[in-house]
Amino acid sequence: MRTISKLQYITTSARLAEQACIGGVDWIQLRLKDIPYADYYSIASDVQAVCKEFNATFIINDNAALALDINADGVHLGRKDMSPEIARALIGNSFIIGATANTIEDITRLSAMPIDYIGLGPYRFTSTKQNLAPILGIDGYKQIFARLDEQGVTPPPIIGIGGVTKSDVAHLLATGLYGVAVSGAISNAADVTKAAIELKRTFDYEVQ
Repeated sequence: MRTISKLQYITTSARLAEQACIGGVDWIQLRLKDIPYADYYSIASDVQAVCKEFNATFIINDNAALALDINADGVHLGRKDMSPEIARALIGNSFIIGATANTIEDITRLSAMPIDYIGLGPYRFTSTKQNLAPILGIDGYKQIFARLDEQGVTPPPIIGIGGVTKSDVAHLLATGLYGVAVSGAISNAADVTKAAIELKRTFDYEVQ
């Protein structure tokens, strides 16, 4: 099983994935919505080639069947996607499975399931995702981790997600989060590789 990265990058293209990997990102999630399977497969193949070149973990969003077909490293499941139990039965134990949560009830439920990490959010409003769940903010994260401690729940690594920027990282990690997932903070930068490098540095990573 591969290590869960503290900085996860969610993208839509091989070009952006490559630029981010040059900047030291080692976890790429491909998220495409409302796209035919054949097109998803084609783009996923290109992104997978980039991930193999840079030895980055490659995660497919939502589609466990595609993750299996392309032999990705894993799949990330939204709250309305296939259940983790069904996904695990489909793809087996060698694949990473992540799942989305918005509440402590989600986390408690998911912690008993065959998953490897939880994406908890949204932190703030983000235009990259439709039908957003209620926004958590820093206080929401703090309250959730306090309640987890009170209840004695030990979840898998929890990743903060949803409109996260470089300046947010230290504050978010201080709440108890294991790491963060970003999209626009890298994709929308004038220099994608530079943005990736700077985000990595917030985790005290060394970028070669």
